[in-house]
Amino acid sequence: MRILHTSDWHLGRSFHREGMLSHQATYIDHLIELIRTERIDLVVLAGDVYDRALPPVDAVALADDAFGRLAASRAHSVITSGNHDSAQRLGFASRLIDSAGVFIRADATAVGRPIELSDAHGPIAVYPVPYLDPESVREPWGLPVRSHEAALSEAMSRVHTDLGSRPGTRSIVVAHAFVAGAAPSESERDISVGGVSIVPTATFHGCDYVALGHLHGRQTLTESIRYSGSPLAYSFSEADHLKGSWLIDLGATGVASAEFIAAPVPRPLARIRGELAHVLADPGLTQHETSWVQVTLTDPVRQAGAMDALRRRFAHTLVLNFEASEPTTPHPRAISAVKSDHDITLDFVASIRGQAASPAESALLQAACDGCTEDSDLDYSVPVGIG
Repeated sequence: MRILHTSDWHLGRSFHREGMLSHQATYIDHLIELIRTERIDLVVLAGDVYDRALPPVDAVALADDAFGRLAASRAHSVITSGNHDSAQRLGFASRLIDSAGVFIRADATAVGRPIELSDAHGPIAVYPVPYLDPESVREPWGLPVRSHEAALSEAMSRVHTDLGSRPGTRSIVVAHAFVAGAAPSESERDISVGGVSIVPTATFHGCDYVALGHLHGRQTLTESIRYSGSPLAYSFSEADHLKGSWLIDLGATGVASAEFIAAPVPRPLARIRGELAHVLADPGLTQHETSWVQVTLTDPVRQAGAMDALRRRFAHTLVLNFEASEPTTPHPRAISAVKSDHDITLDFVASIRGQAASPAESALLQAACDGCTEDSDLDYSVPVGIG
């Protein structure tokens, strides 16, 4: 059986306020084409279909289009919910949708009941394990502690109980969790419960393949336990990630081969560091002029209008950080026993920038201070060290 393992679509997510829906649609086009060209038998989507529990209408429309195209393809599809999804919304009408060969499982009560498939080597049981909130399942499942390990251990106990009644059946588990040995990036939502979020790899022992979701970087924990990662980068910490999907060939005794197939990159990410003049002039940065860019400027003094200057060369600069190569020395100002609000704002500007505010900036700050007082003619002062 040929399996395509994907996860963490996060439909409806934005990237630093830039819409991603057209890029997500490009990935879905790519996935549907892979099913045809690679003759995929099973697509598994390991959670976080949507970016939030109440997704925007256009994200729902894209998911509807994706599910419809999956149903019309040659492959079966198994989809679980992630911690970003609403289990109730994603799982709506799942029994009806089953008839189209798209199996959506978002209800914890169904854990341990597989989707039954087969290939030339015999039967295969696919066990979807949706994201399990430890608090939600603790009482109904009688868990001894409130943790992800306890919840996943109980889920896998149910899987093994069912699998034990199916001699000679190979097993695929599709789960959404943070498994030990994996490395997170900055774009995943924290799922820790009292600091306990990590699940040991041993939890999934005895399974022929475990398709994981939640972490956004592709990772191989064992030959049979893998994260596909998200199909697109969702933070600049993922700028060096190769995004895509795992193509798994399941043989008679387990994983026969595994290949990572890269996804299209509609717009690459770049992280640039240096002084403003160098960044604007360096010919080696030409390749990033159409990228989404994060810039960290290291000038000793913050340059006015830096973002505008950067965007004239790098039109898609989204994040600007300042990290002076040498500590700035605040511009000296006279110390008085009492400081006005205006003086405090001027001190702040001088401390952050390393030079005094210009006359125009000083006037603007004065106007802002006046606008925040009860009487616009007054500029309240406070003794130094108070407030």
